[in-house]
Amino acid sequence: MQGLVARNRLWYHLQAVENYIDTHIHLDLLAAPGPLLAEARNAGVGTWVVPGISCEQWPELIAITERYAGVYAAPGIHPQACDRYEKSNLEELRCLLDHPKVVALGEVGLDRQVEIPWQIQEEVFVQMIRLAGEMDKPLLIHARRSTDRILELLHQHEAGRIGGIFHAFSGSIETARKIIDMGFVLGVGGVVTFSTARRLPEVVREVPAEALVLETDAPDMAPDPHRGQTNRPAYLSLIAERVAALRGWSLEETARMTTANALRILRLPLPEEKCTYEENHEQP
Repeated sequence: MQGLVARNRLWYHLQAVENYIDTHIHLDLLAAPGPLLAEARNAGVGTWVVPGISCEQWPELIAITERYAGVYAAPGIHPQACDRYEKSNLEELRCLLDHPKVVALGEVGLDRQVEIPWQIQEEVFVQMIRLAGEMDKPLLIHARRSTDRILELLHQHEAGRIGGIFHAFSGSIETARKIIDMGFVLGVGGVVTFSTARRLPEVVREVPAEALVLETDAPDMAPDPHRGQTNRPAYLSLIAERVAALRGWSLEETARMTTANALRILRLPLPEEKCTYEENHEQP
């Protein structure tokens, strides 16, 4: 798995990392995020990455990162918003990628269940890949029944050099290995806790430890025993518990490994040992 190894040159002092990182959470879609973040901190979560959906949402995305410490943004064009994308948005996005709290470009990709012509989805996705390469930002990938084509496009545009995260991964071990070989890592979310999950637990057990990061995707995809309910940032700890059980790790080892992976792939600053964060403003 040469792609992943090539991105492992920057090492972190793992013993200093004890807070979880939620690599994919839609804080801008949660009511009163302040109290929810405080609850999550008490559950051991210290950093959050908020992906974008559409250009209309980008101002709020940036505002929420400036309002709360430990929150970073990944603006982009989701497949479901491709039909609203205009060329002028590309320059706006290029400027946003220079913001100090923007760490990635996302959530971008392809989706077979979205009622937007495939050609339009591909055209927008390719522009997102090229811009990420130009700005040297990792990608947060949305792949629904489209992973093979996404991997082809990533390969064609040499995206392995920037890497990123395949959000909400639930595919096979064979697909996981292709993704890792490309230089990307796997976002493990609530699905891993479901009793009906078959492939993802195997993947979590079998792939290199350096290939796993954690995510909630809140307010969607709540883990068991809250499946079907509104997801909360604090529920990342439930996902971590399941990953720990599958890997045979302690919770401390799970936090150190998955957080170090997120720090590496997203090039986030190394948190201080046992650090906690306070909101910049008290009101939700």
